[in-house]
Formats: sequence, structure tokens, C-alpha cells
Amino acid sequence: MAQLKRFTIDPITRIEGHLRIEVDLDSNNVVKDAYSSSGMFRGIELIMQDRDFHDVGLFAQRICGVCTYTHYRVGTEAVEAALGVQIPTNARIVRNLLHASLFLHDHVVHFYQLHGMDWFDVVAALSADPEKAAAVALKYSPTPYNAGAGTFRAVQERVSALVASGELGPFANGYWGNPSYKLTPEQDLIMLSHYLDALAVQRTLAQAMAVFGGKNPHPQSLVVGGVTSIMDIVDPSRVAEFLGKMQSGAQFIQNAYLPDIRMIADAYIQEAKSGEGYGVPDFMSYGAFPIDNIPWPKGAMLFPSGVFNRNTGMVTDLNADQIKEDVTRAWYQGPNEGVYPGEESTIPDYTGYEADGALNRSGKYSWIKAPRYQGLPMETGPLARLLIGRARKDPLIEKAMTDFERSVPRGFSPDEWYSTVGRTAARAVEADIIASQVGAWVDELAANVGQGQTQTYTAPSNTSGEGFRLLDAPRGALGHWIRIENGRVTHYQAVVPSTWNASPRDHKGQMGPYEASLINTRLAVANQPLEVLRTVHSFDPCIGCAVHIVDSKGAEVARFQVDV
Repeated sequence: MAQLKRFTIDPITRIEGHLRIEVDLDSNNVVKDAYSSSGMFRGIELIMQDRDFHDVGLFAQRICGVCTYTHYRVGTEAVEAALGVQIPTNARIVRNLLHASLFLHDHVVHFYQLHGMDWFDVVAALSADPEKAAAVALKYSPTPYNAGAGTFRAVQERVSALVASGELGPFANGYWGNPSYKLTPEQDLIMLSHYLDALAVQRTLAQAMAVFGGKNPHPQSLVVGGVTSIMDIVDPSRVAEFLGKMQSGAQFIQNAYLPDIRMIADAYIQEAKSGEGYGVPDFMSYGAFPIDNIPWPKGAMLFPSGVFNRNTGMVTDLNADQIKEDVTRAWYQGPNEGVYPGEESTIPDYTGYEADGALNRSGKYSWIKAPRYQGLPMETGPLARLLIGRARKDPLIEKAMTDFERSVPRGFSPDEWYSTVGRTAARAVEADIIASQVGAWVDELAANVGQGQTQTYTAPSNTSGEGFRLLDAPRGALGHWIRIENGRVTHYQAVVPSTWNASPRDHKGQMGPYEASLINTRLAVANQPLEVLRTVHSFDPCIGCAVHIVDSKGAEVARFQVDV
């Protein structure tokens, strides 16, 4: 049997946090084994101990510098679930509007700034014909975004100046010229131009969050019981400002993001047909954007919750009691079969690497735990939300997916969603769905205020209890579990989307979604793992939950005092 070649990509760049991928290639450069590892320790559960419950959301959002608002919301709503607090309708709407701004911002930044260069070749774009590029843009949209020949020529000049100066910035060290790139130079130029446009668009969407959130990142308008942005929701100019910024983002999504994804699906259709990047057959969502005040899981949501299996085509209701975290191959102590997060402890058990610096493949090898639902790994994120919505025959989601399939010039079948291309496309389709709902939510809020319904807060009446909140973040299923006694936190556990997707093997040897999705991927050039990066990036990895460094011997690394 031929010897496999081991390649280590450490760190995976263009993501939040620190992620390492090890793959073994055969003589044909095909991935035969894969391991996903995070080299940093989170520890947020330990930091939460003995905190006042009012502070939970503010601490929780520091888990991550990207999905700050989602952790803020879910942490706050976990407290509300534990204490039996029912927030007013206006507070729910404002929370959804803030969440919408986060989703649109996150999806745009992910595709263009973090994932786009896995699909388009920056160097090839410099040799494109700007007039031809303008004509190509019309193939994918009747109203392409900022797509004139003059614009494309200016982009070439701007990037050429960077090349001449030697200051390539984000364009440095790319695998330019790799045969795995499929776009034409003109298509590359369209993508490069929209990459630069997206820098301004993401700023506008961040400003939208600041209208009701106070600031971005780390908004500050949520409290246990509601929101504090009452002066903004009763001011028509502030509501109009929010809506205008969101509509600006929606225009970019409809005229740049979606057309660019059609272009990619068209060019990479063979990769989609072959299922490149497909991993595990089970998909899970907690649901997102509640549209009534009925507590989870019975309330209606824009994206419904559930568990979907590709092999059966069946979707089932989600039972939170079936969630467990396995630490067999993670650097923590705990029973092999896993523990329910409401009862789980966070006890570090760092065993290190092999002598040659490689992962210990027979033992523990990551700071990420292995969440499992009914003992199975689950993919979570935009693709899961769309598949579950379609399986539940949600008309909005069904139409959006069908419209996309029909809009790809060479066609896009339902089976082709199960791929790196499909996972990437799902994010754009989802962004368009969310953008289409913002106006109605703003109208609902304005109608309530117009009728004198301005309540945004319900005071908690209890100081003890336990509960959890499950809600999807942009990257997928996010859950926070909490126990409160006499106003202080006595137990906390957060199971985040990238924990589900980036999990190591469990006690049964089952791979996590990242690992499974890389098997049988063929690299065009062995020492240029573009295809590996493309698939891993398609999940939008966010390992930012790993924000605290721990010394392997337990010693204190450093202590800082900040004078305020």
C-alpha cells in the first residue's frame, strides 16, 4: 500500500480565531484522512461563574468578535428563559432587526473578504478586458452592481498599483494561477471589483446595527427583559436611517452577491455535481428570527427548527434533551458518551501534541468538544436552515431555492446543494430572504408605536431558575444553558456553531463535519491546498470562542490591570 503524505495547514487564515487542519493525501493528491483542531482554550463558562445575571449577555458577547450580537442575544434570552421573563413584542422586533443587520453584514463579509479568493484569481483579473467583463456581468443580473467598463478599469489600475508597490495586503501569498480556479479573467475581475465594493457595504450594515444597538461590534441595548433603544424606535428619522442602510445592503445582495454566486455555481458546476465538500448526511437548525412571542420551540420562526437527514429526506422536530458534548478526543475531562450541556462541566485536560508537533491522532487533539444530537454529528448553518425549510415546505424558502436553481445558466439541481458550492450558495440565498423581510418588520414596529404601544421592557420577578436558549447564529446552531441561584450564575455552558461543525472525532470514531467534508477531495497541486481551504471556508469557520490562552502546565501566563 502506498504511503500517504501528510499536510498540515496551521493556521487556517481568513477566519476568526485559530484553526488547524491536517490531511493525508494519496499518490493522486486525494484526501484520505482529515483532522480538525483548535489550538486555543475558550474558558467562558468558567468566567461566567458567580456573575450577576444582568451581566451575562455582556460577558457572553465577548466570546466572539464577529457574532457579538448573537451571543449577546442568546445569553440574555437564556437568562430570561431561566427566570420566566416574557419580553414585549417591540423588544422581539428590535432584536430581530439587529439580528438581520448582523446576518447581512456577516454573510457579505464572509463571502467577499474571507471566502471569495478561494473562487477567483486576483492576478488573472488584471489581464481581463473591462468591456467584456461589463458584458459578462449582464449575463448574471439585468442590473449588475457597479459593473461598468470604467469601474472595472479603475479596479485594475488600483490593484496593479498595489502589485507595483509590493504592498499586496490581503492579496499576498495566494495560490494565483492554480488550475483549480475556474472563472475566466473577466469573471475574476467582476469578483475583484465586488470584493472592493463590499468593504463599503459592510460598513453601512455595521452602522445599521448601531442605530438600535448603540454601537458595533458589541452592541449594548439588550437587557434582561427587553431592549433599551426606546428613544430610537419612537423617532421616525432613526427608524428611517436603519431601514435606508439595510436597503442599501439589500441592493448589493440582490445585484452583486447573488449574481456572483450564480456565476460561481455556473463555473464550478462539475464540483457541485460531484458533491465535492459534502460531509455528514444530517443537518440541524434551532431556527432563527422568531415572528411571534410563543416560547421556543413552539413559536413560529422565519427559518424553522428541525433535524434533516439527506438519506431519508425526512425532517423531525428537535429535542434539546438529545444534545450532548463528547470530549473523548478533546482536551477536557468527561465521560466518553457525552454530557447534556445543562449538566456539563468544563475541566481542561491538555495532553499536548506528538513529539514531532503533529496532532495525537490516537488521543485528544483539539480544544473544541464534539457536540452530537442523538449520538450523530450535525452540519449546521445556512445550508441546514434552507434544507430544513424546504423539507418543511416553507413557501418563502422553497421559492428562494427554486429561483436560484433556475437562475444558474447551466442549471442547479436539488442534489447539488450538498457540496462546497451549495453551502456557499445557501448563504447568499439566505441573505436575500432575510433582506426581503426587514421592511415588513420595520412596518410592524412603526405600526405598534403609531398605536401608542411603546413598551420595550418587562422587569424580572425572579432571581433563581435554570433554562436555556437555542437560536441560530449566522454560522448555525447556538445554545446557551444557565443556572441562576439568588441572582448569581452557578452553571453556564455555551455550545456554538463552529463547535458543531469543527468538532473532532467522538467516542465512536465519527468525524465532525469539517473532517468528513474533506474526504476524497482532490488537490490539483499537492502543496497548494486551495480545495481544502475552499471547503473549510465554506462553513465560515469562527473559532473566536477560543479566546483565552492557557499554559500547558497550568501556570499563569500574564495578568493585566486596566484603569477606567
